[in-house]
Amino acid sequence: MFKISVSEEFKVACPHFKGAALFASITNSAHHPMLWQEISTFEAWFRSHYKIEDINKRPTIQATREGYKATGKDPNRYRPAAEALCRRVLRGLPLYEVSTAVDLINLLSLESGYSIGGFDADKFEGDSLVLGIGLKDEPYEGIGRGELNIEGMPVYRDAVGGVGTPTSDNERTKLSEESTHLLMIINSYSGEEGLEEAVSEAIRLLTLYVGASDVQVGLFGAAN
Repeated sequence: MFKISVSEEFKVACPHFKGAALFASITNSAHHPMLWQEISTFEAWFRSHYKIEDINKRPTIQATREGYKATGKDPNRYRPAAEALCRRVLRGLPLYEVSTAVDLINLLSLESGYSIGGFDADKFEGDSLVLGIGLKDEPYEGIGRGELNIEGMPVYRDAVGGVGTPTSDNERTKLSEESTHLLMIINSYSGEEGLEEAVSEAIRLLTLYVGASDVQVGLFGAAN
């Protein structure tokens, strides 16, 4: 599995950060009816239990927002992905349908409140990722968003540049229906509490819906 480390500047800004990385071989698909049945059931439950004004109070989302403030980004202008997904569902809109691997990551993010990166591991340059803070005018093409201003935003970089932020992953390393090796990163800005449960749920979803095999799990963080 790729080595993932945390830069010193990020450790100072977010000392409680903990991440979980899951690497797996997968068989992706355009659509999985059983997954979408599960998504629809959870969306209905979620709408019956939350209001939009409650979203920022979810501990995992609140911690991510505080992480953005600590690294220098306004979370109201550049919402973390989990928060954006929650708000979308509560506005009566369904989750996006992209591919089964992406769709299950979105479900996990909605369930847990964690912003989760999903990458085609074969598209990385080099054999490691470093979590740092975005620079002024640093080039970054968000998936479906075009050029994204990542200055002051948490960002994972491979050997040539940024691949993932809690707001949007990069077009260069995105998952497709043809992807066979997935790297999922669950980002917790409030430490390890709840992370083990999210990893277990990730493994369940990956095994059930994309036939995950050779699953490897590693933890990393600011305290490492």
